[in-house]
Amino acid sequence: MPRQHILVVDDEREIRELLDYNLSKEGYVVATVSSGEDALAAARARRPELIVLDLMLPGVDGLEVCRRLQGDPATRPIPIVMLTAKDGEADVVAGLELGAADYVTKPFSPRVLLARVKAVLRRATTATDELAAPVAVGEITVHPGKHEVSVAGTPVDLTASEFRILHYLARRPGWVFTRQQIVDAAQGDDAYAGERFVTDRSVDVHIVSLRRKLGACGAYIETVRGVGYRMKDVERAT
Repeated sequence: MPRQHILVVDDEREIRELLDYNLSKEGYVVATVSSGEDALAAARARRPELIVLDLMLPGVDGLEVCRRLQGDPATRPIPIVMLTAKDGEADVVAGLELGAADYVTKPFSPRVLLARVKAVLRRATTATDELAAPVAVGEITVHPGKHEVSVAGTPVDLTASEFRILHYLARRPGWVFTRQQIVDAAQGDDAYAGERFVTDRSVDVHIVSLRRKLGACGAYIETVRGVGYRMKDVERAT
């Protein structure tokens, strides 16, 4: 089985060397770069299975790198684990909203980071293996393998979090999901307690954005007052 490729992006040489050593010891193929510009070039030249991305980079910072990677269909599926300072809560929120998979605060334990990396890769592998079949609800088609969404054949551009929420709802038309269930589906269920920044309110914001981007089909996403949301069972309703 080919070894998984991880790209490490950090402007501190000591951090790059520490991560290179620990990740390589676990059997990963590691490439390291020190700038956002080099990170974008490296990710596009050889798409890694995961990126460990420092947010505090000179020039093109980590959030902008995340934004550009998520905006490119070729690199959007790459999971990103962010490295951030302890007082960088706002950056963490912004990164998660952009679609990053997880984060670790500096200074960090290599064992904790390795655990986060393994968990994110495990989720990505499971999603690829078990959830790759296209899902259709009315005129909406969600293709997890290609990470694409279309409405009546027209592509719709979604963030990674919006995509995961839509896919989660579309897989079970008619089922009602609480906001917390949607949070878990969008972010993963192995974030450490007390370190979540995806909230009930941010779920509502994502739903509003999804409805707008889906146009008339946005009405398929129904609010169940006092509970959460569901995807309308279009076939049954008609």
